[in-house]
Amino acid sequence: MTDIELLKVSLKNSMEVYRTVMEKQAEGIVQIATKLGDILENGGTVYLCGNGGSAADAQHVAAEFVGRFLRERRALPAQALTVNTSIITAIGNDYDFSQVFSRQVKAMVTPKDALVGISTSGKSGNVIEAIKEAKSIGALTVAFTGFPGEPLAGMSDFSFRAPTQETPRIQEVHIAAWHGVCDIIERRVHEKETGNLSGQGRGHHRGSQLPLAS
Repeated sequence: MTDIELLKVSLKNSMEVYRTVMEKQAEGIVQIATKLGDILENGGTVYLCGNGGSAADAQHVAAEFVGRFLRERRALPAQALTVNTSIITAIGNDYDFSQVFSRQVKAMVTPKDALVGISTSGKSGNVIEAIKEAKSIGALTVAFTGFPGEPLAGMSDFSFRAPTQETPRIQEVHIAAWHGVCDIIERRVHEKETGNLSGQGRGHHRGSQLPLAS
């Protein structure tokens, strides 16, 4: 197989995953966006956690909420539990790596908040422990996994299970789904702030005229 053939196979596989999500899982993504939007509207914070590439996704999503996605609007409270290396290494050293997120959940998460656990396998021990702790507090819990995504997906209040077991494809569609969630929530906030309830596309919003991020 040549390099170009390899690339085309990769792109084809990605397109097939995207098509499945678009045809069968769009409603579930909208439901997650609605629930997280409710949390933010009612003064809660969205916390996110994951390992490796999923840690990067957690930070990416938090940045979209706190900064902006496409439209100018108020900053939305979101925090990735993967960024404070002193906390993570202290907990990992003094307790156990399985507790690096759950200990933070105990310290910061309240019943009005949401915790999102991201794990391509659905088996990441420290993410599972964090979701357990968030549920005991009474916070909303959301899982982003691959397929089948157990046990994480099944123990969370809501879940998006990427319809594949191939890690790169899971990561790609996770970000696509998250961009959809951010778009939906941001439009909701923007419309309430501006009184623009016309449902117009993003091209009619002020944010589309802002300079592109580098």
